[in-house]
Amino acid sequence: MNEEAFNLSVRKFLKSFGLNAQREIEQAVAKALASGKINGTGSLPGKVTLEIPGLSLNVEFNGEIALK
Repeated sequence: MNEEAFNLSVRKFLKSFGLNAQREIEQAVAKALASGKINGTGSLPGKVTLEIPGLSLNVEFNGEIALK
C-alpha cells in the first residue's frame, strides 16, 4: 500500500463529505428558519454515520450545531 496515496485519498474523501455536508446543513437551516420550524437560537443535535462496507466499518459520530 502506498501510504501517501492512501492518506491523500482519505483526505479527499473527507473534504468532499465535509463540504457537501456543510452545504446541506446550511440549506436545511435556512429552510427551517424561513418556515418558522426553528427560531435560530439554541443548538441542534446531529449524528453522522461512516460506513465502509469493504472494511466492515460502521461508526456513528454525535455532536451539536450551535445556532447562536
